[in-house]
Amino acid sequence: MKWVPNRKSHLTIQEQIVEWIKARIERGDWTVGTKLPTQRQLATQFHVNRSTVQLALDELKADGLLESKMGSGVFVANHSWNVLLNRSQPNWKQHIESSIYKPNYHTIQLINEYEQYDHIIRLGTGELSPELLPTNQIEQSLKEISLDAKSIGYSPPKGNERLRNIICEYVKKRGIQTEPENILIVSGALQALQLIAMGLLEEGSIVFHEQPSYLSSVHPFQSAGMRMISVMRNANLSDHLRVLKRKRQSLFYTVPTLHNPTGDSLSVKEKEQLYHVCNELQIPIIEDDVYHELLFEPASPAIKSFDTSGQVLYIGSVSKTLSPGLRIGWVIAPSPVITRLADIKMQTDYGSSAFSQEIVAHWISTGLYENHLTNLREQLKKRAAFVERVLEQQFSKMATWKRSEGGFYFWLRFNQPIVNKSLFLNLLKQNVLINPGYIYDSSDLHHIRLSYAYASLEGLKLGLDRLLNVIGSS
Repeated sequence: MKWVPNRKSHLTIQEQIVEWIKARIERGDWTVGTKLPTQRQLATQFHVNRSTVQLALDELKADGLLESKMGSGVFVANHSWNVLLNRSQPNWKQHIESSIYKPNYHTIQLINEYEQYDHIIRLGTGELSPELLPTNQIEQSLKEISLDAKSIGYSPPKGNERLRNIICEYVKKRGIQTEPENILIVSGALQALQLIAMGLLEEGSIVFHEQPSYLSSVHPFQSAGMRMISVMRNANLSDHLRVLKRKRQSLFYTVPTLHNPTGDSLSVKEKEQLYHVCNELQIPIIEDDVYHELLFEPASPAIKSFDTSGQVLYIGSVSKTLSPGLRIGWVIAPSPVITRLADIKMQTDYGSSAFSQEIVAHWISTGLYENHLTNLREQLKKRAAFVERVLEQQFSKMATWKRSEGGFYFWLRFNQPIVNKSLFLNLLKQNVLINPGYIYDSSDLHHIRLSYAYASLEGLKLGLDRLLNVIGSS
């Protein structure tokens, strides 16, 4: 029985004919190159006017499913199957391109990809080498931790209460006086920035920061519709911020101790000046303090220690010191801020890992963490000295750097603007991965963030040899 349009359908006759022909092609009844019946034959079969058939065929031609051949008739087009396939699947490319979160720079996407390969020498990685992680001690501590059913369930909105009490005591050495209700446990410092972007700022707000900046290599604020403005921290900072801020919401992001990527640290006076300028203009400060425990010399007080009005949102973490895989950090802020961020966190991940929080609580409260930090700083100091010797021997005529104060990095500056995408890719061919300066400041073609924390000493020497060779051959 031949098909005819249903005149009681909600679809027009023309629409039904179009769908029927599409179905014949999709099922393979009419394959590529199949000649269709004439318009007269189809009109007779469908009991419709020939003009209706013509309109349906014209629509299918416009869609690329059919094609006319002069003097021969109408045929199923060569690319009809691809057209139907694309129409039958979601247009994910369009979804992706129109989504809120911005794609990262191609260089950073390559860094994230190639960091997973064991044969790659990672000269820029902001992560501890596996040999510096206290793997055996963490494994042993798992046998010492007492768990009950409640402690391994969902975490409370603000995080494990015992851990928050422990952090209250721990941050006193930074000069910070706080209470458990002013602390939120987060899944690393980056999540803290994402929560702040989503929960505390309106679209179009300004995030002030210094260049170069870690914020240029991730997009928590940009993707939330905030404007990133770099400023110089000098005598004109107050006037500059006032002009740029006007009446818009804003905040100031800073890594005052072992800055990422430069490794610089602010003096107590510089910290006080920044705090007072922002306090006068009512610009909240995000103090990202995740590196301070890796200073080779005693750290000066945190900016948060000067805070008497809830101006500073303080971020700490164990990702750079104990284990990035634990994904535990914390935010210290006024109670309304913590409550707001905790609500958003519960909507996004329902709390950080209960197991990880128990491990961190155990390590800080028993002194294991402090003992580990003492040993870790010594190991990093030896690595920094080793790399500096290599730099002095091989790079002193072409680059400059400051002696490392701690942490992971040298901010290596080449005399010539050679740190471009081509250098990055040429090194990648040599299985060497760098973090070029342009991912922290798009105009920077002079710097490399050189990490001594991840690769082995042999790997560091080999990677620097290859860097020297690639530069020499370019």
